[in-house]
Amino acid sequence: MTTVIPEDELEFHFYRAGGPGGQNVNKVSTAVQMRFDVKNSPSLTEPVKARLMKLAGSRLTLEGVILITAVRHRTQERNRADAIERLQALVDEASIKPVFRVPTRPTKASKERRLKAKTSRASIKSGRGRPTLD
Repeated sequence: MTTVIPEDELEFHFYRAGGPGGQNVNKVSTAVQMRFDVKNSPSLTEPVKARLMKLAGSRLTLEGVILITAVRHRTQERNRADAIERLQALVDEASIKPVFRVPTRPTKASKERRLKAKTSRASIKSGRGRPTLD
């Protein structure tokens, strides 16, 4: 199940950035900073919100807003799509409920097999030493 974030929950700010762009690099605002308020999002469940906030790491502000900056491409549209794609990948990863391992104990038979193998291995290795003069 994938959760799709509605566009009205996303906030975009465009600014000029260095990097690719040629003559337009100093004239056109192509870089995108996208903000997504995780804490107040109605489209996510509480467990998904908690996992998403943990996954976001340094991209999460103290107010519970995820900031994603996209400057890879030369056009505003592609940077905007890149930012949305990266947020969607985070949400998809947070949507997967972690599977917890149930710890089990070794059986008595497996313990005995392990100890028998250890003693037989030890006897093989002890036979490799120098012969005694007995």
